[in-house]
Amino acid sequence: MGGTTGSAAPFRFADLRRGGEDARPELLAGLRAARAAIPPKYFYDELGSRLFAAICCLPEYALTRSEARLLADHGGEIARAAGRGRLLIDLGAGDCGKAAGLFPLLEPAGYVALDISADFLRAALGRLRQRFPGLPLTGVGIDFTRSLDLPEDLLAPAEAPRLWFYPGSSIGNFAPDAARGFLARIARAGGALLIGVDLVKDKAVLDAAYDDALGVTAAFNLNVLNHLNRLLPADFDVADWRHVAFFDPAASRVEMHLEARRDVDVRLGEGPRRFAAGERIHTEDSYKWTPQGFAALLEEAGLPKQRRWLDEAGGFALFLAEPA
Repeated sequence: MGGTTGSAAPFRFADLRRGGEDARPELLAGLRAARAAIPPKYFYDELGSRLFAAICCLPEYALTRSEARLLADHGGEIARAAGRGRLLIDLGAGDCGKAAGLFPLLEPAGYVALDISADFLRAALGRLRQRFPGLPLTGVGIDFTRSLDLPEDLLAPAEAPRLWFYPGSSIGNFAPDAARGFLARIARAGGALLIGVDLVKDKAVLDAAYDDALGVTAAFNLNVLNHLNRLLPADFDVADWRHVAFFDPAASRVEMHLEARRDVDVRLGEGPRRFAAGERIHTEDSYKWTPQGFAALLEEAGLPKQRRWLDEAGGFALFLAEPA
């Protein structure tokens, strides 16, 4: 792995996002539907990325700490099982902190960080480059929920086996069928997958995790309206909306919504829409799994070779999986 001495390794950055013109049809279709919805990937403008980093520090949001403890306690075992010297591909890299913590253990041949928030990612990689100048770094601004097809010149060194890294239980944003399809794309791309999965737990614990006392999650949810105002354009006023979040045990998912405080007319692109008081915009699902259920999902997706590590409380799991 690249350390802190020697000549600087290659650094690449590519912005492969399709841009606002391609976002508008998807956003307008969701906002004009009978049950309005916004895909959660639009949370992540620069401010949204910073707010999510703050959420990960909240006492109610134990997910991040549980995952960090598992990586700290079992990192050596995970590295031996995964194999050192791989090309580490970080899905939804954010500030790159989780992956960077694994560098001394995994000794990656290169690091490829993917995130929809390109400016935030570029800044994070700039800081990472100072710490690991000998490690080849690549940043890609991309909506990887649409496609994992990356130009081969960005996947360097090409000869290194791949290790896909998908922490933070972001897989929970996919409904089960969509999660299976996404994991199958990773299986077809080749290599191993290290993935964090939040597990089913007490409803009160999950409700608090997505509706914290400081209101950081509320700010994160509401900020998506500011992002939409720039993308569409639209004229949402965040003061007209409130954050709503709850765990639905029957569906095994946390739902997040924005609820209109009053009747409000919003300009959406070229046309308006009226939202009645109490009407909601669905902004996120976060599915929670049992260990057995997620293991079955991985197998159905073509990733049957598995190891898993559970935290002491049984609330979070790490899976290492690969094709047979």
